[in-house]
Amino acid sequence: MAQPAPKLGELDFAGDDHVVPFQVEGLDVRGRAVQLGAMLDAILERHDYPQPVARLLAEAIVLTVLLGTSLKFEGKLILQTKSDGPVDLLVADFSSPENVRAYARYDADALQAAVTEGRTAAHELLGKGILAFTIDQGAHTQRYQGIVALDGHTLEEVAGVYFRQSEQIPTRVRLGVAELYVRGDDGKTRHRWRAGGMVAQFLPEAPERMRQADLPGGDGEEAGHKIAEDDKWAEARTLVETIDTDELTDPNVGTERLLYRLFHESGVRVYPPQRVLDQCSCSRDKLKTVLSGLSAEEVEHTATDGHIEATCEFCSTTYRFEVSEVAPA
Repeated sequence: MAQPAPKLGELDFAGDDHVVPFQVEGLDVRGRAVQLGAMLDAILERHDYPQPVARLLAEAIVLTVLLGTSLKFEGKLILQTKSDGPVDLLVADFSSPENVRAYARYDADALQAAVTEGRTAAHELLGKGILAFTIDQGAHTQRYQGIVALDGHTLEEVAGVYFRQSEQIPTRVRLGVAELYVRGDDGKTRHRWRAGGMVAQFLPEAPERMRQADLPGGDGEEAGHKIAEDDKWAEARTLVETIDTDELTDPNVGTERLLYRLFHESGVRVYPPQRVLDQCSCSRDKLKTVLSGLSAEEVEHTATDGHIEATCEFCSTTYRFEVSEVAPA
């Protein structure tokens, strides 16, 4: 017989860079929550992104971690935005069971103009485009991809629309990013990134209780099919919406304390945490295989002074190959 999930207080606190699955039996809610510290800071510091870009990518990483750690198989979950704004590409890649990598692409001149004009909200930086979630179970399997338009003002709102369209499960997503300035033992002050997030979903035994109103049809059209929200979900959603950014990111609050604050009256239970690591999947051997597939003309065009250098966009590792290593036989 399966053992019941422990209640809060029966496990050590997860701490940073660990996703905490939870269940609120009294509200028929399940979800996952996380605070990211050193792992997130390492990714963002490595690329030295401008502050607005780093914030967007941090939110994308939190969302990817929350969803990726729910995979029940060896595979990948990839979040990707493609849009026409100053930040035209965000990619966050989770490889089960625990590895995360991410990068952003932006137009430096367009970004500077947006910052100067005060246009730094997520929808202003991303512009019009799409958000795609891709699930890859590996070789000999078909990829699954869900796509939603970047119609919301925040990634949090866009993710909510994605769940509404794709999974049709009442879902509330919260994301938060913070910058800390920490004084070290040497007396120097250092900048640190933190982020946190939560996904809560309504999963009652009776599926008809999950019905939701239709989404608006666009051009200001209101949802045409009104359905009363289940009382338990309305309570859970309202509680999740009370979370502020400080609670999501403050290490002195912590994931378990936040869950207790929200749901203790309804019986919140937590499951063992799942760690996440800043770990890229690139390697010299993988890149050599790719380069070995080039034609002699392509190798000659790519090479400089008898060698080829390639830098991973995710982890910024540079690999160097002599032409003789990859040239066609």
